[in-house]
Amino acid sequence: MTSPTVAPSPNPHRLGVHLVEGGADVAVFAAHATAVHLCLFEGDDRTETRIALHGPVNGIWHAFVPGIRAGQRYGFRASGPWQPKQGHRYNPAKLLLDPYGRGIEGRMAAMTEMGSKALLSSRDATDSAPLMPRSVVTEKPSGPWQTPHPRVPWTDTVIYETHVKGFTKLMPGVPEELRGTYAGLAHPAAIEYLQGLGVTAVELLPIHAFAPEPHLEHGGLSSYWGYSTLGFFAPHAPYATEAARAAGAQAVQDEFCGMVDLLHQAGLEVILDVVYNHTCEGSSSDRVLSWKGLDNHLYYRSQPHAPQHYDDTTGTGNTLDFGVSIVTKMALDSLRYWATEMRVDGFRFDLAATLGRTGQGFSSNHPFLVGLATDPVLGSLKLIAEPWDIGLGGWQVGNFPQPMTEWNDRFRDYARSFWLQQGAAHAGQRHHPSAPELATRIAGSSDLFGHSAPYGMRGPIASINFVTAHDGFTAHDLTAYNGKHNEANGEDNRDGTDNNRSFNHGVEGATDDEAILHARRRSLRNLLGTLLISAGTPMLLGGDEFGRSQGGNNNAYCQDNEISWFDWEHDDWQVRLRESIAELIRLRREHAVLKPGRFYDGVDRDPTDALFRADSAWFRADGEHEDEDWWESPETRVVQFMRSLSRPEEADALVIINGDDEEVDVTIPSDQGAPWHLAWDSAWDALDERDGAEVAPGATQTLEALSLRLYLTRP
Repeated sequence: MTSPTVAPSPNPHRLGVHLVEGGADVAVFAAHATAVHLCLFEGDDRTETRIALHGPVNGIWHAFVPGIRAGQRYGFRASGPWQPKQGHRYNPAKLLLDPYGRGIEGRMAAMTEMGSKALLSSRDATDSAPLMPRSVVTEKPSGPWQTPHPRVPWTDTVIYETHVKGFTKLMPGVPEELRGTYAGLAHPAAIEYLQGLGVTAVELLPIHAFAPEPHLEHGGLSSYWGYSTLGFFAPHAPYATEAARAAGAQAVQDEFCGMVDLLHQAGLEVILDVVYNHTCEGSSSDRVLSWKGLDNHLYYRSQPHAPQHYDDTTGTGNTLDFGVSIVTKMALDSLRYWATEMRVDGFRFDLAATLGRTGQGFSSNHPFLVGLATDPVLGSLKLIAEPWDIGLGGWQVGNFPQPMTEWNDRFRDYARSFWLQQGAAHAGQRHHPSAPELATRIAGSSDLFGHSAPYGMRGPIASINFVTAHDGFTAHDLTAYNGKHNEANGEDNRDGTDNNRSFNHGVEGATDDEAILHARRRSLRNLLGTLLISAGTPMLLGGDEFGRSQGGNNNAYCQDNEISWFDWEHDDWQVRLRESIAELIRLRREHAVLKPGRFYDGVDRDPTDALFRADSAWFRADGEHEDEDWWESPETRVVQFMRSLSRPEEADALVIINGDDEEVDVTIPSDQGAPWHLAWDSAWDALDERDGAEVAPGATQTLEALSLRLYLTRP
């Protein structure tokens, strides 16, 4: 039914539904529509009241609607031209979610269900409302959450990438009803684990409301990772406890905020992996759920001379058009909401090159990136770009503006290649890279992040170093599989990358060969050790610290099961590995020399004092300074990297890398500095192998084949 006329909104440019005295201000963007109705649902959702909105004002339809309260379920219907060749796909039979909706309740019909074709983009007059969830009006979070943001400096940051559900689904100590939920992640058992490991931030795979992908529904699988956004302002309700879901969208929102607050109380920051580059609406002929029905032509990138076809730079079927101001506004408004009302500490931007695309390609000065960097709220948060997409000119590592940081795929690739492809090369598979190639990554990748005015302004912290992420092999599987094993994904093992740079050490998958197991575990420590001793900001994939395996699946995006869930029943070697990684994180936390905030320049800060060393220096295996032949030689496999702050109260560090498959005698550089103590060795199966012996400059040490050592002085 249609209600009487309502008054215009006094603030039509504040998009969404906002509670005010006596009702709510309503505003939604649909510039090419000829009419837009707000649809209010009551009771069993079969009673629908349609309210005609005023407009458009600068493309916005709006009204003040009296009587609306928190908990009101609603949607929109938009009328307008059905002209697919011009990019317009209006159909008032489609119920549309609010792009700014703070809550979403109800389920979306699977595309395998009878009648679900009514969700598809067509002129079909069948009402899609019975197949759709509802947007829900919420108040600001209602809890007494006042814990300050931890504000961990970038130099001290160690990021732990994990999945809300997978992390605690099987975790002992977390009550059954909390496992796999926001509340479970904030349970004392989960927090104690994270604190014991020593990480400072959790980076959560997408928690924005998302929808299943149709092709997965047909295969009986799920969108486990969540890169299929249904709402940029609403938390994903299935990650809330059953009690919160039953209580409604407000309770889901409050549970999320409670999780953030408890993590803050523990000193842990919360970073959200956000997906603004595309939505769950698929290709131009796929489902109509929100943006496509409101203004398909403006929200999505289309081919310049064929608006009926999307210009897809994400590989998902559609790409949001950040060349349009309303898209930029929506993303910035969403980010401010999560930062100010939900109180998160930062964001990792999926396929961030898309967010900087104009009609001429990627621009570091794109309005979205400028707005993000200069916003007084957002600019002070942790902002992380995945600096690529699949479009033309899509690899943009090093090109994002300060204060953004970026995933460093070259760090990932060189670390994997150096430690794993040496073994693969001896099996006749491929040539291995040299140690000097890795040296640039260990020193902070100034070749990628140093080009600024003035030079080096971003510093090494701009490099988010990682050897593994959710997308790809786990660290364990890098050492146990030469090829991917994605059969469970239902795509005949065609999905997932083939560029794994992995090495199974002689046997594909599980083995009880002790020599192979020793080599694999040493390789694990080499990979994670390289990550944690390098200049830059380390990101650890959750579970790598104890050797989590996905059975060789390197694309587990659709595996909401034991393939992806963390298994907390650990063998002794897994316990020892976790202790070893926690010790490295502790050493990094306690020694400033391991976490520089600026690029090295090789200068001794106090050349008058022979006890002080240069801020950085590279040495050969014989203890002599590197030279041009050493840098250029592909046969160089042994590297010594000395680092110093030239401060008597701070330790110096010496990293020695033996990338040879034979043990090597290495001469410690001879100088008048303090003696060294071996703090960590990737050859150790357990930390109790440490002896604490003092090593004088100029002494000779024997390193195990393919191993990494960290020496420190004692201030």
